[in-house]
Amino acid sequence: MEIRNKTHRPLRVPLPGGKKLHLSPGGTGRVPPKADQHPPLAKLIEDGEIEVVDEGPSKAQGGGSGDRGISGSQGGAPTRGLRRTGDR
Repeated sequence: MEIRNKTHRPLRVPLPGGKKLHLSPGGTGRVPPKADQHPPLAKLIEDGEIEVVDEGPSKAQGGGSGDRGISGSQGGAPTRGLRRTGDR
């Protein structure tokens, strides 16, 4: 399930299990499917500070790869002083 911060300030969204999701103003994040039943998160949704953008992937949609996710520092030229390991 994907949620969006509708406020103009950063939010710390409480999740089940004592975890927190940090959302920037207008930012989106993914939470477990049943997290919307967690009382503190449900209150933020009810107050309008957070909106549910996507209920999760439907089985009708394929598992296509989108541009979502966290971009790592992979690719590009290696930096100096970085020791490369593995097969070359």
